[in-house]
Amino acid sequence: MAKKVAICAVAQTTYERDKWYTRFQGMALEVLESLLKQTGLDFSEDKGINTTISVSDDVFDARTISDNAMTDVLGGHFRCEEKVAQEGAQAIYYGLSAIQSGHTDLVLIIGHSKESQGKSRNMVTHLAFDPFYTRPVGLDFCVSAGLQAQAYAKKSGITDEELSKIVVKSREAASKNPYIKDLKLVTKEEVLASPMLVDPIRSLHAYPITDGCVGMILASEERAKDITDKPVWITGVGNCMDSFFLGDRDLASNFALKKASERAYLRAGIKDPKTAFDVIEISDQYAYQNPMWIEGLGICNNGEGAKWINSGGTDKYNVNPSGGMLAGNPLQLGGLVRAAEVSLQLMGKAEGHQVKDAKRGLAHGVMGPAGQFHTVVILERD
Repeated sequence: MAKKVAICAVAQTTYERDKWYTRFQGMALEVLESLLKQTGLDFSEDKGINTTISVSDDVFDARTISDNAMTDVLGGHFRCEEKVAQEGAQAIYYGLSAIQSGHTDLVLIIGHSKESQGKSRNMVTHLAFDPFYTRPVGLDFCVSAGLQAQAYAKKSGITDEELSKIVVKSREAASKNPYIKDLKLVTKEEVLASPMLVDPIRSLHAYPITDGCVGMILASEERAKDITDKPVWITGVGNCMDSFFLGDRDLASNFALKKASERAYLRAGIKDPKTAFDVIEISDQYAYQNPMWIEGLGICNNGEGAKWINSGGTDKYNVNPSGGMLAGNPLQLGGLVRAAEVSLQLMGKAEGHQVKDAKRGLAHGVMGPAGQFHTVVILERD
C-alpha cells in the first residue's frame, strides 16, 4: 500500500441490552475522553485532531442527519466531520483514504448505536427494502438471513446441533471479555430448545439487541511515532457489495466476501490466508454466518465450514476470542468493534481474552440483507 497508516488507540463502552441511563452523546464522550487520555491529543489548530468520522444511523437514532447531534461532542465544529451511515469498518477505509490522500494526518472515528430505543430492530431493517415489492412480502435482515441460512445448510450440511455449539462457544469466549455485559452462558440443549425466529434460525442463534459505542485514532506514520509505541498498521483493506435484490444472488456463494478478502489480501501481500493470521474477528450476526464467513475468507474450503468447526478450527485460528457479534455488538458497529478487538490483541491489551504473541490479524464487517456488503481489514504490528 501507499503511505503507512496506524491505529494508535482504541476505546469502547460496555455493550449492554439497554443503556437507559445514558444518551448517545454520553457514550461518545466516554469513548472520546479515553482516546484523548491514551494519546495526549486535543483539538488544537496546529497539531490537534482536525478530521472526525462518525458512524450512526438516522433510523436507529430516530433523527434525520444523526451526526448533527454528535458534532460538538466529537470535536467536529468548524472542522472536517463526515458520517458513515454504513458498516463501521467502512469508517476505517474512509479514514485510511483521508490520510493516504494527504487530506489530514490524524482521524478520529467514533461509532454509536442504541438498538434498544426502537420497538423492533427488524422494523428498522425492514425499511432497507424497496417499498413496492420486497417490503410487502415482509423482508427484513432477519428473514433474509433465514433464507441464506437455508441455502447454506443445504450446501454445507450444517446441522442445528452444530449451530448450537457455535453459540455456546461464542458465549464462553465473551465471558472473558470485560466489555460484554448482560450475557449468560448457555448449554447446547438450551440453544436447541430456544424458539425459532426464522427457520432455521433460533432466537439464541441471533446476536442480541445491544447498545454501545466504540472509537479509535488513526494517524500517519510520522504522527503515530509521537503518539504510541504500539502502533497497529493497516496493511490491507477490501470491500465488495453484492446485488441488493436477493433474487439476483446465490445466497450461499459468499461472492462479495470472497471479492473483499481477495482485495485486502492483495494489498497486504498475503498469499495463503490459511496460514497468515494469529487472530481473526468476524462479524457473525447469526450462528450460521460463523462457518460461512470463514469459508468466504478462504480460511477453510468451500462447504467445509461445519467440518472446520467440529475439528476445532475456532481455537486453532483464534476466531472471535472476544465472543464476536453473537456476544453482543450493535448492527452497525460490528466491523469497527472487530477492528478494535484485533488492535487490542496486537497491542497486547486484550486482558482476559488475549491471544499470545499475536502479530497479524483480520477484522471483518458485514452489512445489508444476507451478507450483501462486506469489508475486510488486515492489521499488523511491528
